[in-house]
Amino acid sequence: MSESATKTISAIASPHELPDARRLVVKVGSSSLTTVSGGISHERLKFLVDTLAETVNNGTEVILVSSGAIAAGLAPLGLPKRPKDLATQQAAAAVGQGLLLAQYTQLFEEHDLRVGQVLLTADDLMRRSSYTNALRSLVRLLNLGVLPIVNENDAVATREIRFGDNDRLASLVAHLVKADALLLFSDVDSVYDAHPEEGGSRITTIEHPDELEAVDLGTPGAAGVGTGGMITKVDAATMSSSAGIPTLVTSTDNAAKALRGEDVGTWFAARNSRRSARDVWLAYLASIEGRLILDEGAVQAISRGTNSLLAAGIIDVEGAFEPGDAVEICGSDRVPFARGLVNYSSEELPEMLGQNTGDLVEQLGEGYDKSVVHVDDLALIEPIF
Repeated sequence: MSESATKTISAIASPHELPDARRLVVKVGSSSLTTVSGGISHERLKFLVDTLAETVNNGTEVILVSSGAIAAGLAPLGLPKRPKDLATQQAAAAVGQGLLLAQYTQLFEEHDLRVGQVLLTADDLMRRSSYTNALRSLVRLLNLGVLPIVNENDAVATREIRFGDNDRLASLVAHLVKADALLLFSDVDSVYDAHPEEGGSRITTIEHPDELEAVDLGTPGAAGVGTGGMITKVDAATMSSSAGIPTLVTSTDNAAKALRGEDVGTWFAARNSRRSARDVWLAYLASIEGRLILDEGAVQAISRGTNSLLAAGIIDVEGAFEPGDAVEICGSDRVPFARGLVNYSSEELPEMLGQNTGDLVEQLGEGYDKSVVHVDDLALIEPIF
């Protein structure tokens, strides 16, 4: 990876520039690595590794976000299909993760490349301390010439702290490491304007999510051994591109062509300025527990993205939440335009509404001098669809 220092591109304007990228995040789905009956496909894995090794040896840093741990554990455990209960999923992941990493290690060693495993939960990218630790670990691995292989920590993650699928995890990792682009590989070669068997055409470039309003993207979990589907890939690609990181959606079979800059897949062009992974998580993925309704003055102040939310600007509270929970922030039309981590519970807030901080401290005590949502815990949102 020593040659990567010579690559300084920080903005990829088109897929043809991918060979010049300094750092890429590549996500590969379960269906691209495993057999229908479960277990790892050595042939598919070798193709992917050979492709990524060529990219690394050409001077581009690669972080691989790999699904497949649960699917790899099905056959060894005698499970006929992906289990629905969380405990069995965790058990399959615990068995499959080691098998998957062992094969990655062996195949990358054939190219004189070392790999390192990094397991993450959503909580790791939510808390400031663990967020910083995750970034430091990934960057240090890259600096040491190691290719990081990232997966959700399925063996211990609960439903409450899961990303939901590795497409969204890959998007957050791309923001975490400030990647030049994100590549989402699966068993589907592109986004189509209709089903290919019904005469649909490949969509080559998407500049804005509005272009997909009339496109049927199916339902999540349509693929057999994975948790995703085209809709989760498009969600992740739109999420990344709207926060400044261009994204390519294509099949694993097209991986080599994509990394060489050939015309394959669907390119989601970058829009807006780049955001941190934590900001993207809060804006798009955090579990919402309630809603704060603001007056017009507060809406204008918060929309600037530089102000904390104070009780004086809140006119109504909806839902049940505790301090630290994520809430939607809306105007009087109740359409959310931001999300934030709240500092007070839904039981405390009603008696605080419309009052300034000085009055609250005088009436309720010093613990009420905090903002309702601090600007560091607030993220403006842009609708994906």
